[in-house]
Amino acid sequence: MGKLRLSSWINLLIFCSACAAIFADYMSWEMLYRILKPLTTIFVISLLFFAKNPSLIKFKNLMVSAMIFCLLGDILLLRDEFFIFGLGAFLIAHLLLTYGFVVLEGFHVHWISGLLFLGLGLSIFFWLKPDLGNMELPVAIYILAICCMAWQGFGLWFKQRMKAYALIAIAVFLFMFSDMMIAVNKFKSPFPLSGVVILSTYWISIALIANATFLKLKGPDR
Repeated sequence: MGKLRLSSWINLLIFCSACAAIFADYMSWEMLYRILKPLTTIFVISLLFFAKNPSLIKFKNLMVSAMIFCLLGDILLLRDEFFIFGLGAFLIAHLLLTYGFVVLEGFHVHWISGLLFLGLGLSIFFWLKPDLGNMELPVAIYILAICCMAWQGFGLWFKQRMKAYALIAIAVFLFMFSDMMIAVNKFKSPFPLSGVVILSTYWISIALIANATFLKLKGPDR
């Protein structure tokens, strides 16, 4: 019960910090936003250090590593001139998440969901393509990586209907949505409340992944 109570407090910190960061971004309080954005992700990462399971240590290390690269991406994306480096950090995060999901339950081949994610990714890419310029190849690689991550994340739920995997399935869809909104806002046309949409879905996504990892590490999924 102690660990569960602690996780609840950490989730409350994540929620409060995320709301404050989103509000700071909306109000253009740049200095406060630059502090709260990485701090929120640090709170998410901290959740992973309060559950241990020796048999799943590789999975845990991959999830922690992925979240650290998310944190690095958060910091780099605070400056427009570092966008390509932020994209690279999140690309590595997606690859680590994908590998973590495969380590957990093996590579899952569900062709229908795979084709749906690929079709969605290709549709977004070809819609953005006229506006990408020299970012065409990096964006194509990134979209392919996140489609693969979402495919394997959903594959966990298709393989075993447990709470932790349901959280991951929701998370990977939200992560994909958040990244697509970043691309639309940057390359196609900025839209109202883009910061609210992008940040909220992103933090919900990684918080769900962290909570799913916590549930998986602490023991049997009830």
